[in-house]
Amino acid sequence: MEAAVLIIRVLLGGLLVVAGALKLGHPAELAASIAGFRLLPPQVVGPLALALPYVELMLGAYLIAGLFTRVAAFIAAVQFFCYAGAVASAVLRHLAVNCGCFGPNDTAVADWPHVALDFSLALASVFVAYGAPGALAIDRKLRSA
Repeated sequence: MEAAVLIIRVLLGGLLVVAGALKLGHPAELAASIAGFRLLPPQVVGPLALALPYVELMLGAYLIAGLFTRVAAFIAAVQFFCYAGAVASAVLRHLAVNCGCFGPNDTAVADWPHVALDFSLALASVFVAYGAPGALAIDRKLRSA
């Protein structure tokens, strides 16, 4: 189980780091993608577009390192469940929106396979939170100190 947690933890962390890095420096494009879902008030969209890349980078780094693993994985799970809900909402409302998951050059549109992927990532994050911290985690070293 520890090896599985390690592998999934590092893969999720890597995905979050890449997604966050590709969004950095593009807050206007990210805000447009978020606004396209028509779920959040305009007062929230701008600050969210500014903060989201840094949150993803931080969560990804924590997961890769195995630091604050349970909390980071739980927050990632909530984030992925929110993404799945937002994309499902867009599909049900027949909105042709770009998800913006991997920055401004991401052309993925909201569809049911995207919902399934986000839901699967959320479940993988729950698995990591449940089995945390896994092998080679800084959390494990801190516990034994």
